[in-house]
Amino acid sequence: MIEKALGSEAAKEDWPLLERPGFLARRLHQIHVSLFAERCAEFRITPLQYSLLSALSELGEADQTRLARAVAIDRTTTTGALKRLEVRGLLRRVTSDRDRRSQACRMTPAGAALLAAMEAAARSAHEATVEPLNAEEQATLIGLMKRAVAAHEDRLASGMPSA
Repeated sequence: MIEKALGSEAAKEDWPLLERPGFLARRLHQIHVSLFAERCAEFRITPLQYSLLSALSELGEADQTRLARAVAIDRTTTTGALKRLEVRGLLRRVTSDRDRRSQACRMTPAGAALLAAMEAAARSAHEATVEPLNAEEQATLIGLMKRAVAAHEDRLASGMPSA
């Protein structure tokens, strides 16, 4: 059945995992998460939570939808992560002045202090992710990844095209 779907010629071609961009992207992500966990363990922050705090630091204040888009995750996952950060006192969620149905998020002084304290460790994890490459290769990889991501910006965090 799969052979029919792919066509007989395509089905016969060898396509090892290490040649598939999706597999390689997932593996690189796993490697980065592992390095981040090692280097940032003392801060008890996940890469996603770090991204949310970083985005909030840049934005100053944002509702959950804007934060979800800023870090390219779905709103449900964003809500859960923000609740965990709020419980730790790293951000505050308050009813928005502009839209009473919306939650505006603001980083607390404790959140800003944590973000500053973990900057070197987080940067180290990012650098270690691409460390096997020389500086030119790192710049090329980042540039290519940015182009690929930009080309698919019309997709939501769920991976589905936006309506």
